Amino acid sequence: MLTIIGCGNLNRSDDAVGVIIAQRLQQYLTENPHPHVRVYDCGTAGMEVMFQARGSKQLVIIDASSTGSDPGAVFRVPGKELEALPEPSYNLHDFRWDHALTAGRKIFKDDFPLDVTVYLIEAENLDFGLELSPAIKHSANIVFEEITATIAILNRHLQK
Repeated sequence: MLTIIGCGNLNRSDDAVGVIIAQRLQQYLTENPHPHVRVYDCGTAGMEVMFQARGSKQLVIIDASSTGSDPGAVFRVPGKELEALPEPSYNLHDFRWDHALTAGRKIFKDDFPLDVTVYLIEAENLDFGLELSPAIKHSANIVFEEITATIAILNRHLQK
């Protein structure tokens, strides 16, 4: 099972890129069903990421980044490099997807994916707004095409 999770905030311009790609992938799967692929829009809910990933062999997370790199830069990073322990807190809003990777592995053990890939797309604008910047739209298309190619490869393997 491949689980793809888009993260971000639809009201913060380029921060929405992961959610927008997830929504496009959901539409793609409506038109090209695949029994072993699930796509979720988890918004900013890190705890939901942990529960949706459970039971998958492979996990892909898509989110915006803000590292000072060129806007639209796409980073494809092994999830192991991004796992983080949450700081002690009583606020679930502080529990992010990077915390979900660590906590999910501890809680669910073998029922949590070991194969985790994270696509980070460098944001240009994180202010309030509903539109992606042009460079981020272009990068979103590239990531969408790469993931749909992965799904197509899964389809070919299933048909053999």
